Amino acid sequence: MAIEVKRISDLNEVDVTKLIQESEKEGYRFVSRLASKYEDGTRRFNEQGEALYGVWEDEEIVAIGGLRQSIKTSEEQSARLLRFYTLPEHRRKGIGSELCKVIAENAKGQFKEITTKTESAKADAFYRANGFVFEDRSPDTTHVLNLE
Repeated sequence: MAIEVKRISDLNEVDVTKLIQESEKEGYRFVSRLASKYEDGTRRFNEQGEALYGVWEDEEIVAIGGLRQSIKTSEEQSARLLRFYTLPEHRRKGIGSELCKVIAENAKGQFKEITTKTESAKADAFYRANGFVFEDRSPDTTHVLNLE
């Protein structure tokens, strides 16, 4: 298994069809929202410190995740992890953890923390295993990763 985490400079050049289909089968619409908001220009991950990353295994994208400036907090050096998804058959192989690690490493020096929100027990366990702390500080945040 050779995986490669790469920054996505143009989502229009990446075929995320399978990610959308599989996420929707699980009842998640955030990957399709990622694609539609990127397409219409609403969210391009092109502000200072923002980025979109994908994980490829054998030429196929198997995971995706984005980091953007948090607009829900007064803390201007807070980033938001969002649109984070790994195909079901690629879970529990370290792919999501590697993606999370790369995103966090690239956020250091630009942000003090990364926040995210989940309502899933599995996602809660994943985030805690990757250094996030449960912190129900607002309706939009359940987990925080301190980068300092």
